[in-house]
Amino acid sequence: MRQVHSRLRRALALVQDDHAVLDELLLYCRGFCTALDGHHRGEDHTLFPAIAAAHPELRPVLRKLEQDHSMIGYLIGALNHAVHNNADPDELRRHIDGIGAIMESHFRYEERQILGVLETLNLDADPAEALGPL
Repeated sequence: MRQVHSRLRRALALVQDDHAVLDELLLYCRGFCTALDGHHRGEDHTLFPAIAAAHPELRPVLRKLEQDHSMIGYLIGALNHAVHNNADPDELRRHIDGIGAIMESHFRYEERQILGVLETLNLDADPAEALGPL
């Protein structure tokens, strides 16, 4: 999970630090946004059910994480909409910064709450299925 989060953090930092990337935001969205969404879908459909089965006491935490996934999905959709409607760079930057802020808060919470559980979880699934295609 840490490796996936690190790769997603680096991808977001790339667009935040390089103004030239804004010119290629449609391509960026297809890559980064698809990877982030795939990561969350893998967790929601494979990883979280396995954690809930082994650690029912974590169900409230998992519900909060799933709510975060839904919010991030909404923000990704809004960014994609802005890109397709040729929004100005300041608006695009606000979308990216919003995704970055929520994503970082979500990752930190997730790592604090379930990273230790993952070390002991007997998960019979492909890591790409559980954590996304990264």
